[in-house]
Amino acid sequence: QVQLVESGGGLVQAGGSLRLSCAASGRTFSNYMLAWFRQAPGKEREFASAISWSGSSTYYADSVKGRFTISRDNAKNTAYLQMNSLKPEDTAVYYCAAGNRGIRYSNAYDYWGQGTQVTVSS
Repeated sequence: QVQLVESGGGLVQAGGSLRLSCAASGRTFSNYMLAWFRQAPGKEREFASAISWSGSSTYYADSVKGRFTISRDNAKNTAYLQMNSLKPEDTAVYYCAAGNRGIRYSNAYDYWGQGTQVTVSS
């Protein structure tokens, strides 16, 4: 089992920045691909970004590419999502997930955090 806890969400104005953190405990954190998904009200959960176990490969949805940066520190069992130039359409609950069965689809991930709310005002 891997337990994931997100933090860092909040309310920010459009154009602002936030950094989300995902703290992991349990099984070896560095064994897993880590991803961030998000779910806006009334919409399906969607992929935002992922990072390989070593951190050498990163993946982004087109909607966040160039604005968001994913990273991880395996020594601290923590992953991060730096979000810059935020837009109102980035408003969502952001979830951290760990798994090894794919990259961009939610069913590739076995472990999920409880989510953290990000609200971007216009």
